[in-house]
Amino acid sequence: MRYALDVQYIGKNYYGSQIQFEDGKEIDKPTIQGELEKVLCTLLESKTQINNRPIKTIFSGRTDKGVNSLGQVVHFDYDKEIVASKFIYQMNEILSDDISVNNLRVVPSSFHAQKSAKTRYYRYELINRRFKQAFDGDILRVKYELNIERMQSALNFLLGEHDFSSFKSSGTLNPSKVCFITRAEVEKLGDRVFIHLEGNRFLYNMVRTIVGTLLEIEGHHLPVEHMKEVLEAKDRRKAGQTVSPNGLTLMKVSY
Repeated sequence: MRYALDVQYIGKNYYGSQIQFEDGKEIDKPTIQGELEKVLCTLLESKTQINNRPIKTIFSGRTDKGVNSLGQVVHFDYDKEIVASKFIYQMNEILSDDISVNNLRVVPSSFHAQKSAKTRYYRYELINRRFKQAFDGDILRVKYELNIERMQSALNFLLGEHDFSSFKSSGTLNPSKVCFITRAEVEKLGDRVFIHLEGNRFLYNMVRTIVGTLLEIEGHHLPVEHMKEVLEAKDRRKAGQTVSPNGLTLMKVSY
């Protein structure tokens, strides 16, 4: 049987969502996948073996070190029936406080957490305030005043299907650089700014580089059309910096 989990996590204590390998050997660094698989193997009475886990999880998509999730979807296969309510409680009792499982359901054998996904919705949060406050935490703080209307105009250029090569980092493994963006919005609530991006797929560090380019446009008083010029250039050197991952959250995956 195939099961799907809805998983939330705070990413700052983990080296991304996926288990990492070097020269065919697993790197001994904490990841969300590693923690989930250890708990699954414990509860399903399977022995965990390095590089040969009996329970293999598939994520809807990778998140980098420091990136959070409110809507990560993970699937795994197990040949026996699992009682959802009891199993979710047991998982959450074992998992550390910065990871939680919020739902477990049976899905068709054709379901694939990554390949079946239609859209992924990310939100980037930053603080727009000159002075720091004690509870700002690790969230990026922009000291100069941001013009939300200008930022929205710049984001509008990203809507639709484009080659997003200018916004990818060199670590992108998938040769395809074309993405279809269905939502690109910015809003300000008090001194918090939220950038909402939703699309069929995202390249490595794409969201963080889009945010960095927005801040470059605002910080250097560039015309909003600069976003369009960067997009059309298909050249990473034209875009802004890749901002901190700490304000980035995978909000929802739609199927």
